[in-house]
Amino acid sequence: MKGYMLGMLAETPIHPGAGQVYSVIDLPVARERTTHYPMIPGSSLKGALRDKLEEEMTGQDHRLKQLFGKQDQAGAFSVTDARLLLLPVRSLTGHYRWVTCPYLLQRLCRDLQLIGVCDKQKIPFPLDFFGLQKEEAIVEDTGESTIFLEELSFNVKVEPEIIGQLIPFLTSLIRHEFMQSDVVKRLTIIHDEEFAHFARYGLPVMSRNKLEDETKKSENLWQEETIPPDSLFYTLLIARNGKEEVIEELADHLKENVYLQVGGNETVGQGWMVTKLMGRVG
Repeated sequence: MKGYMLGMLAETPIHPGAGQVYSVIDLPVARERTTHYPMIPGSSLKGALRDKLEEEMTGQDHRLKQLFGKQDQAGAFSVTDARLLLLPVRSLTGHYRWVTCPYLLQRLCRDLQLIGVCDKQKIPFPLDFFGLQKEEAIVEDTGESTIFLEELSFNVKVEPEIIGQLIPFLTSLIRHEFMQSDVVKRLTIIHDEEFAHFARYGLPVMSRNKLEDETKKSENLWQEETIPPDSLFYTLLIARNGKEEVIEELADHLKENVYLQVGGNETVGQGWMVTKLMGRVG
């Protein structure tokens, strides 16, 4: 496979709608079927990319059709679902922590190999997390024996080698340099099952209301789930055979125009993400 990985850091709350109600929340976010982790569907993401380029590449309809295709012609690249990598979680032993788990990191490694960025024989990517158990958290040495994430406590497990090997890959997906330096002190790796608890039940839920114009009486009250700011996702932009030069043009454009709006509620400031490309075609 030839293509790029696009890191996507949420600058505002994100609401990629599920299109259906499958919980007590009126408007839940889209989630993976098997893991129930929040995600951004590839179809929605490709549409957001097309809207962005239509605004920024005016008068270049031919190039846009080459990139995204038309009714009787496929586009030059495919877009995968955007996958969660780091989830911000409140902590009593610090501002907040970027939380992930072995499953997400191992999946990241597979995706890097898919587009040829990470060769396990040449680039060390930690896949052995030394028997990480429940109620344990791999972090940089904080000087504390216990950290608290929301209502749960975790015994600190200091593994500087693992953290050091992960940092180059994670920072390659984050645009802001001042936030890259925060990854080391905030990165927290916990057991898959405990991460699933935060991913399934730890997202913000906001109550929204529609009022009558004259009396201001409630006409419609609903609950809406969002993905919090500073969540880190990534997607793969994979070139079709023979279309490598076209996707390189897209990559050059995204390197200069780094903001992307995805999901709903754009008029209330939601959905803004800052992007960063990793890798290259070939």
